[in-house]
Amino acid sequence: MMKILIDIGHPAHVHYYRNLAGELQENGCKVFWTVKDIPVAKRLLDHYGFQYTVLPKKADGLMGKVFKQLQYDVKLLRLCMREKIDIAIGTSVSVAHVSRISRVKSIVFDDDDDDVQPLVTRYVNPFADALLSPDALKGKRKRQDTIYYPGYHELAYLHPRRFVPDSGVLEEAGLSQDEPFFIMRFNVFKAHHDVGIKGLTLEQKLSLIELLKPHGKIFITTERGIEPELLQYQLKIRPEKIHSLMVFATMFLGDSQTMTSEAAVLGVPSLRCNSFAGRISYLEEEEHRYALTYGFKPSDFDKLEQKLKELLAVPDLRSVWQEKRKKMLSEAIDVTAFWCWFIQNYPESVDTLTHDPEYKNRFR
Repeated sequence: MMKILIDIGHPAHVHYYRNLAGELQENGCKVFWTVKDIPVAKRLLDHYGFQYTVLPKKADGLMGKVFKQLQYDVKLLRLCMREKIDIAIGTSVSVAHVSRISRVKSIVFDDDDDDVQPLVTRYVNPFADALLSPDALKGKRKRQDTIYYPGYHELAYLHPRRFVPDSGVLEEAGLSQDEPFFIMRFNVFKAHHDVGIKGLTLEQKLSLIELLKPHGKIFITTERGIEPELLQYQLKIRPEKIHSLMVFATMFLGDSQTMTSEAAVLGVPSLRCNSFAGRISYLEEEEHRYALTYGFKPSDFDKLEQKLKELLAVPDLRSVWQEKRKKMLSEAIDVTAFWCWFIQNYPESVDTLTHDPEYKNRFR
């Protein structure tokens, strides 16, 4: 029986790997989870019925992060040795480090560009036994043996084969069928790669709200806390319901990378404003290849407002975006199915893809 460890450092990672974990278990593997002490991530794991080991809370300061990382590595190593883990997977520093000092093999799934995450590029990806990334990053990785596939992390849980929205979420949010509404998401930008990164200011958030008010209800979800001026818009549904709610949204706006991509793959128009605009390859592909989303730097906020006004004037916006989504899905694979095959057949799966790069297209 193959034993797999999945390490979680962000609530979104639960979504990335929950379908994969389910398939691996159905195929006879034993799956272990480790998670940083993040309340939303733990609630999601509880909701999906996964048992897990809790690691210490993340630190905000750089030195604090270094110290905590040593703690994470030690705890993961002990767990791997105790449970005789075969493969550790995730978007994680620890799985790569542990694999270098043990028999455990590491498979890292990374969809961020090298230049926006220099610490990961230097201290994680080179140490992983295998590195998998979306096709959007082809030619942009320092690691030459990166394995690419046509798809996005968000398709691991939002591909039509993996996700059926629950329309009951509308009633839970106080909405009627076909009632227009907008979802907004604001980050705190305290990750190691967020130094010097800016998102939307409070003034800009309020400006967007004023533009949206005449067109429908507004719901705001935040990473940590919310400004008093925005409290009246705070979304109060269970975190596992957010994707079902997003399916029915008129539009998504914010400074979050992940939720912008989630909206895009669901065929919901999305506008993003932060310093990463123009630098994230998978979002650039979603924008320029499929026209599903738009990114703006904070200094170009006026252009974002102009684009918002243009989109609000489109008479059948949903139908237009669903057609774009169909094109994207026709060129993407079922990411979870591909990941599952790759893990269960590792390391032979590397040889298969080396000799037959088109093999991944069997998962369309």
